[in-house]
Formats: sequence, C-alpha cells, structure tokens
Amino acid sequence: MTLTHVAQLRGRLDLTRAEAAEPLDLRVGEVTLRIYCESGELEDELADYFRAARGAISQPDITIFVVEGQSLDPAPDWQAWAREPGKSGRKDAIHDLVDGRLVHKVRTGVTFVQSPDLMVAFGPVTANPNQVVNFVNTQVLSLCLRNGWDICHAAAVTDGTRSLAVAGLSGGGKSTSILRMMDLEGTAFVTNDRLLCRATESGAEGLGIPKHPRINPGTILGNARMAGLLSETRRAELMAMPADELWDLEEKYDLIIPQIYGPNRIRYAAPLTDFWVLNWSRGADRVTMIQDVDLASRPDLLGAIMKSPGPFFQRSDGQFQQDDAQPDPEGYLRALRHVRVQEVTGRVDFDALAHLGRDLFDG
Repeated sequence: MTLTHVAQLRGRLDLTRAEAAEPLDLRVGEVTLRIYCESGELEDELADYFRAARGAISQPDITIFVVEGQSLDPAPDWQAWAREPGKSGRKDAIHDLVDGRLVHKVRTGVTFVQSPDLMVAFGPVTANPNQVVNFVNTQVLSLCLRNGWDICHAAAVTDGTRSLAVAGLSGGGKSTSILRMMDLEGTAFVTNDRLLCRATESGAEGLGIPKHPRINPGTILGNARMAGLLSETRRAELMAMPADELWDLEEKYDLIIPQIYGPNRIRYAAPLTDFWVLNWSRGADRVTMIQDVDLASRPDLLGAIMKSPGPFFQRSDGQFQQDDAQPDPEGYLRALRHVRVQEVTGRVDFDALAHLGRDLFDG
C-alpha cells in the first residue's frame, strides 16, 4: 500500500500501549507538551532529562507518541534531505504525505510522523533517546515559528534582567563561551544551540529549548567543573593532542546542567538584551575585542545567526519546509532590532570573553 495520508499511516502503527502510558507533561515558556511513551525505561530517561521543564498542564499544545520497535513494511519511497553546507553524509530522508510528512533517520532507523493531527516517534527509540529529545524540541521550535518567532543558531544565558546570546560558525566556541558565563554568580542557562527570538514593543524576548549541551573535549578540558565527564585515561590522551587537532575534534559528551552547576540554574524564557557574534581567530595577533555592529549592513554576521528549521517544520498553511529554503533576513532584523548586537574579534581567548561577560552582567 502506498502511503498518501496520515490516516493510512495511523492504521499501520499500534499506539495502544503508548496511549495507555502515564503521560509526561512539559512546559517551555508559553509552550506545553504531553508525551505518551510506550517504554517505561525510555519514559524514565526522558523524565529525568526534561526535569527542568516538567510541570502540570491541562490542555497541551502538542501531543507526542513514542513507540518502540515498529517499522513500515514495505518502506516508503524515501527522498534524501540535503544537509547544510559543510556537512557530509546522509542524515535524514523524507516521505511527504498529503497532510503530513515522514522523517527517517538514516543511521539509526528511527522514524517520525509529523503532522498537525499526529506526531509519533517509532522504531529503535529506546536505543536512541537523543533523537527522541530532538524530536520533542523540534515541536517547540515549529510551534513558535508558526507564532511569529525566529530561530537563531545561538547559545544563551540570563540573569533574569539581561540575557546574552552568543552565535558563531559551527565549532567557533559558542558552547564554551556560554558555559564560561555560567560560572558567573546569578546566571542561568537558557539554551545551547537553538534560541528563539521575537521583538516586543520596546525590546525582545528569547526562548530556549529543553536540551542540555552536547560538548566536545576541548570545552571540558578548559573548565574544571567538567572534569568528571572524562576518564583519566581519555583526559591524558586528549591533553597530549596538538591544540589545533583538539579544537577540531568532534567527540560529543552530554553535559547535564544541574549535575555540573547545581539546581535552579535553567530558565528557558528570558528578555533578550545582548547578542555577541564570534568572529575571532585562533591565529590572530590582536587582543579579543567587542564592537557594536548594525546587522543590516553585516550579512556575514547575520548569516551566522540565522538557522533553517529543518525537515520537521510545517507552516500554518500546511506546507512543509523544503531543503533548499533559506531563512528570511528581514524577519531576523525585525526580531533583533531592539537588541544590542556586537562582534567579537581578535584572538580566541575565553578568559578575556569571560571578563567581558562579567562586565556585561555587572552593568
């Protein structure tokens, strides 16, 4: 049978055990979600991961089903989803329905149903909890996009009055930078890689997503708080690597914010006041500096901030995002028009950046 509608798909999936499970309710700013997870083991893992977002809700904006071990036979006619520039290998494949979309993770076999009426993660989900976490977060992002927010490729912290977002090219140091700001007293983690922004009458608001940072070894080695994330053997191996090789190493570790920084250090919704774009270099001779910029005249910096919503995004008119679609610069300029944007130049120096951050939050 060729899949053309979500109703046909629902007939081929057994959601019975998921529907009977105790729901997991989440609140992220103004967005509420309810997750029905078939696997008790996975539900416990998700409940722990999303602990800072858990809260009682009445009627959720988003309902997600997570079912283990099911597949579609025969498989749909999958179409490859083009990756962003600089990324290689196949990651996602899609199959569009009249009223929805299937998204398939090529490497793991996990598949997702995306539609206004049905959202499901199925396949080997228990073995790939991070992909379920990402699916949950795509729903937050998609709903907010439909409500007029824009997605920034940025990390952020806040003290409740001021919030600092940090963007830069992939591997530019934004995660390390923002975690150094977490060492400042009174700051709270907002987000590590996706920041939603929206203009208000006199300023802007930011919203993070409930995803803990996934960081590389260089970030860990530069912060004593994170020493426990590496074994002594692996630490010694990494310390012996050349600095350039260590900087480029992709070896992800989960950093669970409460475990490293203590309780009550996460705040997803915050006023957005300041935005730094990292345009520094490891080989530069000049000291680290920040300077005000006008994003309208710096498309290179704006490009580092803008982020495509990816294959899961379905617009209000029912149309899905295509892999060749580009973000709208004008939307970002409107969203950030009341935010102080600064460019960070000179040499890469996280100690200097931490001092600048302290000055910012001290006013």
